[in-house]
Amino acid sequence: MIIDTTELQAINSFFRLESLKGVYGLIWLLVPIFTPVLGITIGILVIVWLERKISAGVQQRIGPEYAGPLGILQALADGTKLLFKEDLLPSRGDILLFSLGPSIAVISILLSYSVIPFGYRLVLADLSIGVFLWISISSIAPIGLLMSGYGSNNKYSFLGGLRAAAQSISYEIPLTPCVLSISLLSNSSSTVDIVEAQSKYGFWGWNLWRQPIGFAVFVISSLAECERLPFDLPEAEEELVAGYQTEYSGIKFGLFYVASYLNLLVSSLFVTVLYLGGWNLSLPYIFLPHFEISEVGGVFGMTIGIFITLAKAYLFLFIPITTRWTLPRMRMDQLLNLGWKFLLPISLGNLLLTTSFQLFSL
Repeated sequence: MIIDTTELQAINSFFRLESLKGVYGLIWLLVPIFTPVLGITIGILVIVWLERKISAGVQQRIGPEYAGPLGILQALADGTKLLFKEDLLPSRGDILLFSLGPSIAVISILLSYSVIPFGYRLVLADLSIGVFLWISISSIAPIGLLMSGYGSNNKYSFLGGLRAAAQSISYEIPLTPCVLSISLLSNSSSTVDIVEAQSKYGFWGWNLWRQPIGFAVFVISSLAECERLPFDLPEAEEELVAGYQTEYSGIKFGLFYVASYLNLLVSSLFVTVLYLGGWNLSLPYIFLPHFEISEVGGVFGMTIGIFITLAKAYLFLFIPITTRWTLPRMRMDQLLNLGWKFLLPISLGNLLLTTSFQLFSL
C-alpha cells in the first residue's frame, strides 16, 4: 500500500495535535494545584515582612529595608539562604522520624486551606464538615513536632515536642465548642454556609457580635495552637535552646519556620470566615450601602471577594504580632491551667447558652 505525502502530513499533524492536547491537559491539571501553593507562599512572605515591620515599629526600629523596596524581599532572601545551607543529621538520632517530622507538620497545615472559602464559590472543597475537618487535620501537626523532638536524640528537643503535644491537646478542646456554637447558629458546618448565614444580616450579623465570648476563647486558643507568645513554650529560647527545632538546619529548619506562619495564616483566615463575615464587605450603613459579593459576578466579583477576605485576615494578624511584644511568656503550669480550668468551662458554658437560645427560638 502506497501512502502519498499529503496523507502522511495529515497523519503527522493529527499526532502533533493530540500530543499538544495532552500537554495542555497536563498543564490545566497542574494549574489548580500550583496556584493556591503560589498564593499561600506569597501570603507567608507578606506575613513575615509585616511582622518584622510591625515589630520594628513597636520597638522604635527601622526593620528590614535593603532587600527589595521597603525590605519586602528579606523573607525570600532568608528562605534562599536556608535552602542552600547544609542539612545536618544527628548521629545517634532516629533519621526517619527526624526527616518526616517537618514534612508532616507542613502538609497537615497545608491541607487545612482546602476548606477555606476565599470568595463567593471560590473554595477547593466545600464539605459539609469543613470546620471540623480543619480541627481534625490541625491535630496531626503536633505528631510531627513530637516525632522531630524524639528523633533528634536531644533532651531539649524531646521536651519541646512533649510540650507542643500537651499544648495542642489542651487548647483544641476549648476551641471545638466555639466552632460547635458557630455551627449551631448557622445550621451548618460548611465554611461557605457559615459565611452566607452571616451575610443575611449585614455588618451586625457577623458572629463576632453574636458570639463575643466564643470569639475571645477562639482567639486565645488559636494563639496557643500557633505557639505564639505568650504561648511559645515548646520553643522557648531561654529554657529549651530552640525546643524541637534545636538539632535542625537548612531546609528542614525552614519547613518549621514556614509551618508556624502557615498555621498563623490559617487561624487568621478561619477567624475571618467564622466571625468576621468572610468575603462580604458588610460595613455599617453610615459608611457604604450594603451589598453582597454574590451580586457582583465574574472575575471582578471573585477578585473583590479574595481581596476582602485577605484584608480582614491581615488586619486581624496585628493582634498576634503586637501580642508577641506586649505580653510575657507564661509558665507551663499556668498555660495548662488556663486551658483546662478557665477556657474549657467558659467555652462549654457558651455552647450551652447557644444551644438553649436556639432551642427557645424554634
